[in-house]
Amino acid sequence: MALHNRVSADELKKRLAAETFKRTTVSFYQYAKIDDPQAFRDELYLALSQLDVFGRIYVAHEGVNAQISVPAHHFEAFRNHLYSIPFLNGIRLNIAVDDHGKSFWVLRIKVREKIVADGISDPLFDMANKGKYLDAPSFNTLTNDPDTIIVDMRNHYEYEVGHFDTAIEVPSDTFREQLPMAVDMLKDQKDKNIVMYCTGGIRCEKASAYLLHNGFTNVYHLEGGIIEYTNKAKELGLPNKFKGKNFVFDERLGERISEDIISKCHQCGQPCDTHTNCKNDGCHLLFIQCDACAAQYDGCCSEECYAVVQLPEEEQEQLRKGIDKGQMIFNKSKQRLRPRLNEKEDQ
Repeated sequence: MALHNRVSADELKKRLAAETFKRTTVSFYQYAKIDDPQAFRDELYLALSQLDVFGRIYVAHEGVNAQISVPAHHFEAFRNHLYSIPFLNGIRLNIAVDDHGKSFWVLRIKVREKIVADGISDPLFDMANKGKYLDAPSFNTLTNDPDTIIVDMRNHYEYEVGHFDTAIEVPSDTFREQLPMAVDMLKDQKDKNIVMYCTGGIRCEKASAYLLHNGFTNVYHLEGGIIEYTNKAKELGLPNKFKGKNFVFDERLGERISEDIISKCHQCGQPCDTHTNCKNDGCHLLFIQCDACAAQYDGCCSEECYAVVQLPEEEQEQLRKGIDKGQMIFNKSKQRLRPRLNEKEDQ
């Protein structure tokens, strides 16, 4: 059996659309020592392919990080296989909060240097020395204390559409930039309770270890992140302190947690929290766009891109030659957005 997909994207998307069974979107991660990431990757690919699992998984010497879509009728077999792997036995599986079953359409498993790019080079840094877990009830209790500092360890475009009450943003485009920024922002409050959170727990867990490594003492992180917190709050009848949408890195681009809309359309400024990728394939920038602006600009981020998509496809292909827009899919840099999406504001 091949260890990589060999079917075209268009065909895979057609097959997904034609499926008559339900899928469950699930995420999991584990920091653990993997001696041979490539061998582990290949074995995992073979096992999950046989179960028709789709999604994105990163494997490194430091562990595994996965966001996947599992056929409901294969879920038990999937979980059994996962739990047969010693360091994944009993691992928490974060079930999506708002799931239409079409989050992924292909399985990709990649070997990387790290499962979360952190920029940490200090050989004395140790993930075993991490902050204390907080479950949903404990999170609500501790964050009721006005002296507790809640830190959002997600990118600014995630924070923009949804975050916990009173949470502070570490305004950056990448996690590797956020870590030293968080240390600097909190340097005068090392003795306070600091609670860190992210989408599923993987980033805030590493961030909690980084703060401890830099001399902080009372550091906590939300177990299972926003996803687990929301599911547990619902199950236990707890007040949910998260407002807005939880951004996710798949076809859904967001899970509705509360009805609050705390962000604005980047083109007209009206309340909106719908992320989209620019329709111009030579751009594909991620941004927030309301229905009215989507109609006016034909799904594009700017008049420049709108003009491009009106051209014949052959001319568009010529314009795209040599352009690498892969990183734009999940790149909404404030520096890049400002001149392109707020032109009217500056006039």
